[in-house]
Amino acid sequence: MSGLPTIDSVDELMELLHAHRGGRGLQTAALLRRSHPFDKELQVAGLVHFLGPLLTARGGDAAEAVRPLLGDRVARLTRAEASEEAGDAAAEALRQAVRAGGTSGLDAGVVEDWRPLLELVAAGAYGIRGAVRPYE
Repeated sequence: MSGLPTIDSVDELMELLHAHRGGRGLQTAALLRRSHPFDKELQVAGLVHFLGPLLTARGGDAAEAVRPLLGDRVARLTRAEASEEAGDAAAEALRQAVRAGGTSGLDAGVVEDWRPLLELVAAGAYGIRGAVRPYE
């Protein structure tokens, strides 16, 4: 996996999110913030999972690219949404938010609004990375 591109800082992630210019990641994250206000990692997964095509062009995938920065759970959720895995309530919530994100009309703000949360998740403020939490 060492040859795959990774995102090593919040600044680098913010640059990619700005370059993506897609409002669907913002909409998805905003919907998840409303439906799952205490699950910050799920919200972040909703924000970053649309980076997949951009990262594929660079020879990687979104899940593996964000793993070093955002942890195993965000990476797993990003991959589960893309693969349509069944049986994970958080991944199903992400899939539903992705489907609704393009049609919600929700004012999701701007990418920069998410920087503080990205910094907290990157710092591991929401638990031990990779640990299974009761709400999963």
